[in-house]
Amino acid sequence: MQTLGSNLYILNFCGIFRLENMSLPPEKATELKQIIHDHLIKMDIHGKIRDVLAETVRGDEHHGQRSLSEEDFIHALQQRGIVDDVMKDLNFTNLGVSHTETDAVNKSATRFVDKNITQLKTTNISPLRRYLYLQVLGGKAFLEHLQEPEPLPGQVCSTFTLHLHFRNQRFRSKPVPCACEPDLQEGFLLEVHRDGPGDASKMADATTMLSICDPVHMVLIKTDTSGDTTLVSSYFLDWRRVLSAPNGKTNVSVELLGVGSECKVAVGVLNLKLELYPPLTETLSPDVITTQQSLERKKTAEKERLFLVYAKQWWQEFLEIRPSHQSKLVKIFAQDENGVNRPVCSYVLVLRAGRLLESPRQAARFVSLLAQERAPVVGGGVRQEQWCSMMAFLCRNKGDCEDHATLLCSLLLGFGLDAYVCVGTKAKNIPHTWVMTCGTDGSITFWESFTAHRYVHRPIDPDAPPMVPQPKPTHPYRTLGCVFNHKTFLANCQPSDAVELCVFDFTDGSRWKAMSEEAVRSVCAPGSTSSLPPTPPLCSPSVVPNEASNQLELEMRYLLAEHRKDLGLATIWDDHLSYLLSAALSAYELERCTGVSCGNEEFQDAVRRAVPDGHTFKGFPIHFLHRNARRAFATCLRSPFCEEIVCCRGDHVRLAVRVRVFAYPESACAVWIMFACKYRSVL
Repeated sequence: MQTLGSNLYILNFCGIFRLENMSLPPEKATELKQIIHDHLIKMDIHGKIRDVLAETVRGDEHHGQRSLSEEDFIHALQQRGIVDDVMKDLNFTNLGVSHTETDAVNKSATRFVDKNITQLKTTNISPLRRYLYLQVLGGKAFLEHLQEPEPLPGQVCSTFTLHLHFRNQRFRSKPVPCACEPDLQEGFLLEVHRDGPGDASKMADATTMLSICDPVHMVLIKTDTSGDTTLVSSYFLDWRRVLSAPNGKTNVSVELLGVGSECKVAVGVLNLKLELYPPLTETLSPDVITTQQSLERKKTAEKERLFLVYAKQWWQEFLEIRPSHQSKLVKIFAQDENGVNRPVCSYVLVLRAGRLLESPRQAARFVSLLAQERAPVVGGGVRQEQWCSMMAFLCRNKGDCEDHATLLCSLLLGFGLDAYVCVGTKAKNIPHTWVMTCGTDGSITFWESFTAHRYVHRPIDPDAPPMVPQPKPTHPYRTLGCVFNHKTFLANCQPSDAVELCVFDFTDGSRWKAMSEEAVRSVCAPGSTSSLPPTPPLCSPSVVPNEASNQLELEMRYLLAEHRKDLGLATIWDDHLSYLLSAALSAYELERCTGVSCGNEEFQDAVRRAVPDGHTFKGFPIHFLHRNARRAFATCLRSPFCEEIVCCRGDHVRLAVRVRVFAYPESACAVWIMFACKYRSVL
């Protein structure tokens, strides 16, 4: 008789997967076991295994071998395609565990699991891959929230969300209420394999996994009741200790430290459990792992030491050109969120967005939608500069000009442009960072990462006669100290660092002093040192535009009607006029993306037809980076133009409001709201 237990044992024996240690609710585990049982009966797995076993035994007897090991039998099953047949039609739904959506077996995939999405997701578990199952078993000692009261059911409260990145895979936990002991209970299934040719189809053994020094990057984000996010901690977990654990399981507690000026202060502890699937047949000695980690640290430290020696010598040579160079903004190193000094070139990389972004200008629009925020400082004083790793910036969804500029430069490099980050000043001598691209025809274009505006650089010739007309700069930038990307660093050594006088001929050593590309590559190229944070992929939009637009529009209608009710005014909606406003909002977003205005003629014609003779039409569009209806409405009322529409009095007053949410990668979105009214003009 083919029992449920025997069929599960067969799958475990074949190395396909194991259920006993997966954190599933009992009813879900039973349901999953029944699905597997039915599937194996349907394909007559017992008969196939008997045939393979008999054939393998006959083959061994023919070659004079007396014993058949478990590994030999598993290999025979895989060779004859039995394992592939089992897995071909067997799909599992995401039943509470943060498994990933894998692509083809032999292809590495970029993945992101969004726990906020309620529908079940299909997950294929490859029998040819090794997995690291990382369980978060809860947090403790988050003392900042020691006095936090227990949230009431349905009450809006501040939440913690844990983000993970490991070798091109990204995950996100469900938000949990902030507490001294937050109830972070999650499971993440991470694929472990090398990226070399043919390595993706092989199951990684212990030696191979020991050579994979990529850490699991864990970013903890706090979201307050208004939707504002705060970076709590950024932690790099070396997971390889599990390679020496008995049965491939180990528990570990990690102490999370703060960021910025609090990078030496503990903020809390996370309890983790690491487990390998399938487990290793032979584990490594802890001494072997410690030795490997020590060698990696020494190699990294030596590379960083040599680069520092070179950078000091290069800087001294730069100062000897002109004494005034001492005051130029030439930034070679910058501190990340953990207080680690890194070469600025390591913050830029070639980042391809796949199908998520279609053009360089759309990439600039996406970056401009990430909110602007300077690093928080306790007390007064000068501005604290903090450059964030890309993962921390994307998870927080806001940052300073340096974060925006490095991300935009990385995306433009991915689109094949010759892009550089510029470090200099803008009006009132305020330090600023922006992006520059060099065209094949020698043209120079500046990109403002906060606004997505583009400016063509037209240099002024200081030697031209006084009567010769000179171009007026259209950009807001004043001085330029240096430019850099992922493999180049150049300091401006021209007599004047004024942007309008700069000549961007990087091959001219009398104008630009370049660092050795080999020296930059030694510490900034991906994989060059174990201290470099791994590059995260972008995630698909987490917002469904139509649903978000409808929801926010209903909320805005309610708030407007309540506001007018408080003023003793009735509210009558014109749904047709509301619909017509969509064309204008679409045109506004298209203009922000492309810089080209279109569609206004059709919108104006439609409005003229919708507004009867003798009536007046008024409209007020406004743009937001968030979807908080109350915050948006309060901001709108601060404009006298909007207040005039919202509080409109007259004869035959009809009101309209339209909301369009445009979704971009990560959780970035452009929110356009337009209020309008029409009424009969009465003299």
